[in-house]
Amino acid sequence: MSYLPAGIPAPRPTVDDAPFWAACQEQRLVIRHCEACSRFFHPPMPCCPRCGSFDVAWKPVSGQGSIYTWTVGHQAIHPALKDHGPYNVCVILLDDADDVRLVTNVVDVAPEELRIGLPVAVCFEEAGDGTLLPRFRRADEQGERQQ
Repeated sequence: MSYLPAGIPAPRPTVDDAPFWAACQEQRLVIRHCEACSRFFHPPMPCCPRCGSFDVAWKPVSGQGSIYTWTVGHQAIHPALKDHGPYNVCVILLDDADDVRLVTNVVDVAPEELRIGLPVAVCFEEAGDGTLLPRFRRADEQGERQQ
């Protein structure tokens, strides 16, 4: 069962982020990396936003991170969310990808338990059309995902 209702539309990959979404379908998290200045960056772009190099690649990351910030939505911003309970939108700071942050959901934490710095680990959940999306679950202090 997915965190959000099945009617939420899945992302439509672009030429710049298609490898990111393809890796998600294999339950892997990859982030764009600049080979010239050795920095990760996200969202994906054809060149490094820091040094301008086009020498960029996709590199796997651990999927470990922590909550950088969050909010809890109580309003249905999409018709599929009508009558769906409060939901969180979290910004996750990845542990091993410089200052890369992903906007996503933490799927197993009650809104009142969310806190900045809470360790989380990536998991993958299906959107309505079967597309796997990266979401996060609570992890222990060593970063291992809790079941």
